[in-house]
Amino acid sequence: MGHLLENIPDELPEELFETILAQSDFKLERIVSRGHATPAGHWYDQVADEWVLLVKGCAGLRIENQEEEILLQPGDYILLPAHCRHRVEWTDPENDTIWLVLHYLPRT
Repeated sequence: MGHLLENIPDELPEELFETILAQSDFKLERIVSRGHATPAGHWYDQVADEWVLLVKGCAGLRIENQEEEILLQPGDYILLPAHCRHRVEWTDPENDTIWLVLHYLPRT
């Protein structure tokens, strides 16, 4: 048994990635951010679909070739299809931002 909002280090120099459950075709993970963002010039381009739920905190997400930044608040979720280039522009520097992320292979 676990708890998404507990066991978070006081110091978080880098984002915390924890696998909750994994099998050959999917991975469920908790990510904890505290003022973290994707490095400048870097875009995530993943081979798996990614369903993201923001559990706590807030964040700004950018999808390549979209003008508007997406503001995520608790309860918001988004599906990022495989190869949808995206980046995290910012997360709250004062509070933990907790994500629940499901990576899964698209059906062929």
